[in-house]
Amino acid sequence: MIRFSTAGESHGQGIIAILEGIPAGLNINSEDIDVDLARRQKGYGRGQRMKIETDQVTILSGVRFARTLGSPITLYINNRDWQNWKALMSPTGVDFDGKHLHKPRPGHADLAGLMKYGVHDFRDILERASARETAARVAVGAVCRELLKEFGINIYSYVEEIGEVSAKIPSIPNNELQHKAEMSFVRCPDPVATKRMIQTIKKASSQGDTLGGKFRVIVENLPVGLGSHTQWDTKLDGRIAQSLISIQAIKAVEFGLGTKFAQVSGSDAHDEIYYSAKRGFYRNTNRAGGTEGGISNGENIEVSCTMKPIPSLSKPLKSVNVHTKKIEKAEAIRSDVCAVPAAGIVAEAAVAFEIAKAMKEKFGGDCMDDMKSSYKSYISRIQVL
Repeated sequence: MIRFSTAGESHGQGIIAILEGIPAGLNINSEDIDVDLARRQKGYGRGQRMKIETDQVTILSGVRFARTLGSPITLYINNRDWQNWKALMSPTGVDFDGKHLHKPRPGHADLAGLMKYGVHDFRDILERASARETAARVAVGAVCRELLKEFGINIYSYVEEIGEVSAKIPSIPNNELQHKAEMSFVRCPDPVATKRMIQTIKKASSQGDTLGGKFRVIVENLPVGLGSHTQWDTKLDGRIAQSLISIQAIKAVEFGLGTKFAQVSGSDAHDEIYYSAKRGFYRNTNRAGGTEGGISNGENIEVSCTMKPIPSLSKPLKSVNVHTKKIEKAEAIRSDVCAVPAAGIVAEAAVAFEIAKAMKEKFGGDCMDDMKSSYKSYISRIQVL
């Protein structure tokens, strides 16, 4: 089984991920991981923190001479901002400067976490609840991407909406979506919408406000048969949805038509099945978003996520001081104005992990040669149906 865990605080010394289950013999180098870490830091609307950090990974274990060993892979990302926070975030010292946070931010984990863990300074909560943790997930996802590339599987994302601005995606050819998204400052393939999104972000910034939005993740060249209908927790779409909804500020996940399914009849909701000697079984539409009954059906996985506006506002909302119990403005803590483009990169990583996990479950193998052999045998079997 492929699995991972992360550790580290937003302003601690660094962020760590331990990834287990990657077969031996997969080519991995830190430069490839750094590419995705850099993509996560970009996007119009990102905050001052991104000017401080230049995320680069250090591989501490599980790789030798740029090839995986089959043992746990440890990935470390240094926090450059740690130099400015040593006194406040020291694991061994005592904080005497009185900078405790007592006014929780609406929409954040501050108050619920403070009550749950019995702490008196909700910095103990926000440091781990911070989206800084997603740097580790992106590093994990980058390793999983390298595994998936060995099987011709490609994952990308693009922004569909920011605030009230929506892109006109159907007018853009599918084979241009990925490139156009990467060329956009907000990762939107529609150049007209890109300009309007940037202006909307500028306006929100000038007002001390933040913006959310919507993005879509696409998985291409996925084989039929990943996931299972046999148990609730083995369904591929359910597992992908859980990983995506766990990303900070993500509030909704939709496959295919998503909520639009409520507006159409059955005859317009489902994907008719065809067959040709060249393509085998296929569909001319992909309203289901690539899964049926919790199993990948051979079409692209298409999943959209809705992200709420970031709850850290430079002009804070009303809150209650947890010590005085008086109404005050919430703490004003440095943050992005809009992180929707970056969230798409995190979502790519989350999906890459779940697909890699499903591939390993389906095809097994302690080394890449065994996994590839099993994959080829399976593809040969289903091609003769």
